[in-house]
Amino acid sequence: MKKVILGLAIVLSATSSFAQTNPDSQPSVQLVRNATLIINYMGKKILVDPMLSPKGAIESWAGIQKNPTVDLKMPINDVVNGVDLVLVTHTHEDHFDKAASRTLDKSIALINQPADKPFFEKEGFVNANALQGSKLWNGINIIRLEAEHGSGEVLKLMGNTSGFVLKAKDQPTLYIIGDAIWTDEIKKNIKEFKPDYIIVNSGGALIKGYENAPIIMDEEQTMAVIAESGKAKIIAVHMDALDHCRTTRKSLRQKAAESNIGTDKLIIPQDGETIKLSL
Repeated sequence: MKKVILGLAIVLSATSSFAQTNPDSQPSVQLVRNATLIINYMGKKILVDPMLSPKGAIESWAGIQKNPTVDLKMPINDVVNGVDLVLVTHTHEDHFDKAASRTLDKSIALINQPADKPFFEKEGFVNANALQGSKLWNGINIIRLEAEHGSGEVLKLMGNTSGFVLKAKDQPTLYIIGDAIWTDEIKKNIKEFKPDYIIVNSGGALIKGYENAPIIMDEEQTMAVIAESGKAKIIAVHMDALDHCRTTRKSLRQKAAESNIGTDKLIIPQDGETIKLSL
């Protein structure tokens, strides 16, 4: 009997050790393409802003070429299979497209901003939650924050958009800024939540007629985020996938080098790349 108990203890110890060291349990962020992310957090697969269309399936927004300008680096099934939650910052087509609406199960748990409630009702998503402030979901505190998708007249044209903070015990705090320009409100959010990682949409996108007013952060504004980021590492995405984005991975890295910012502070993933997160 003692041998059986001892054997069982050894098995349980080994299982516990494996659970603690299993790399799949480590939080991570994978860039799918543009602003589409797969976040592994508290053992849950969270899909952010799914744009799943093939290359060239969406109209051009700058008169250069149709969008997206690059194909997905992974099969759509690998993106959507096993997803526990979808986060949508707003419903512009580069953040939630027709392909995503067709592909995702209509009963999937989904969190969106209140302004997009009618959209998801029309699309038939029965478990879409229009989040006003914060929500505790499977041990993860999800906080929705307002963002400004441009300035002046451009802001009126672009409409509402949001960001999200993910917080949980013994997990790194993650701030997904979303489509936004640099504002005092974002600076305030960083100071309040003290994130370990900040995901910045750094594509410097412009719209016709307002070429001097970016609708998301560019090189200069990304540097401003870094200057106020404290301990946080910056993960820059939303580049090299849309024809109206002027900031590229290359131009952002060059600007960072000019500002003496290294790869330990500013992470610029390639499509399909996974970044392991740590406290």
